[in-house]
Amino acid sequence: MSAEVVAVTGFAELMKTLLSVLLVYSTHYGTAKIYDGVCVPDGVAGYLQGLITTSSPWCKMALEIMKTTENHYSAVILVGLSRLLLAGIGI
Repeated sequence: MSAEVVAVTGFAELMKTLLSVLLVYSTHYGTAKIYDGVCVPDGVAGYLQGLITTSSPWCKMALEIMKTTENHYSAVILVGLSRLLLAGIGI
């Protein structure tokens, strides 16, 4: 392959990795903010509300999304950094 094709392919792989990280992290961050505001709001009223809302299906779903995206984020970072490291040493 020519150097141009390799450079374009490498750039495309880098962009895919960065977009994956951005998507997973944005989903995690947004869900955490929603969970914080809806399921466990601040203050005494939020504390009392949290007794009921934290066991609701919506809040349970939000926690599952956060757990899943945390695992995916870790995997994407690990695989992405490994890919960049291996590409850097020419493997």
